[in-house]
Amino acid sequence: MAIELVTTDGIFALDGGEWQVTNNIWIVGDDREVVVFDAAHDAAPIAIAVNGRRVKAIVLTHGHNDHINAAVPLRDLVDAPILLHDADRMLWDVVYPGEQPDGAVTPGDVLTIAGHELGILHTPGHSPGCCCFHDTASGVLFSGDTLFCGGPGATGRSYSDEPTILRSIRDRLLALPDHTVVHTGHGDSTTIGDERERVLARAAELGV
Repeated sequence: MAIELVTTDGIFALDGGEWQVTNNIWIVGDDREVVVFDAAHDAAPIAIAVNGRRVKAIVLTHGHNDHINAAVPLRDLVDAPILLHDADRMLWDVVYPGEQPDGAVTPGDVLTIAGHELGILHTPGHSPGCCCFHDTASGVLFSGDTLFCGGPGATGRSYSDEPTILRSIRDRLLALPDHTVVHTGHGDSTTIGDERERVLARAAELGV
C-alpha cells in the first residue's frame, strides 16, 4: 500500500479567529485506486497527485474548515464520494450550507483499499466527529488532528474538550502497538510509542 503526502496552505477559521496553517493530505492506495484523507484549501494539487487513478472516497477526518474546504471542488474533479462522521455536520454546514457529504464515516466499519483494510476509530475531543483510520497490516494510523507529533490535538474552542480527547487517545490509540506510525493532519509524522508518555502524563494531571 503506497502512502503519498500532499501539503496545502490556507486559513483555519473558528470562533471568529483565523490562523494560517499548512495541512497534510494523505493519498493511500496503489497505481489503480486510492482513498484521499482530507481535502484542504486547494483541490488542484490533490487532483494532480491522484494522477488519473480512481478515487474510492474523499474521507474527512473531521469537519473543521481547513480539512474540508477543498472537498466539494475535489469531488467535482475526481468524481468520488465525500465521507464525514455525522457528529461534525454542523461544522460542514458552515463551509457548505448548500451541499451535503455523500455518506458517513462509521466507527467500527473498515475502508478497503489496495488489499488493505483500514479500521475506523471514533476519537472525539478535537471535534465531536473526529475519526482515525488504522491499517493493522502495515502498522499505520491516519490521525487527522486527534494526535500530533508532540501530543493531543488542540482543544479550547467550540465543540472541543481536552478530557475527551485524552480519553479517546488513551482508550483507542494507545491500545495500538508502540511501533504504529502516526500520519497527522499537520506537521511531522510520529509513532504511538513516542507520544504515549506525554499523553498519559497529561491525562494523569487532569485526573482523566
